[in-house]
Amino acid sequence: MRPALIAAGLTVLASMTLALPAHASGERATFYSGARQTGTAHAVDLANKECVNIAPAKSASNISSSDIEVFFNANCQKGWPGQSGDTYYVLGSLHQATYPFDAVSYRVR
Repeated sequence: MRPALIAAGLTVLASMTLALPAHASGERATFYSGARQTGTAHAVDLANKECVNIAPAKSASNISSSDIEVFFNANCQKGWPGQSGDTYYVLGSLHQATYPFDAVSYRVR
């Protein structure tokens, strides 16, 4: 029974891999004006390691090998919106997120 279950699982995994869109192999990261990757999309320049201020974003996706530090204050300042502190978010490689506050700056690690 176990080999049949493993074979079925591998078949499902293989079919999911083949169903990916053709552009899925390219690295990219995007911020979105709406929650859950909706609204206006703004591409991230993954080669730029400097702080970048952006239009307020409620969500993001990261399909790259880079981590992205996301800040709720301009100029990559840590803290809750309008406050200093140590709060910021790391959008890991191959992850997506919807933020509790608008993201307004980021830095690619």
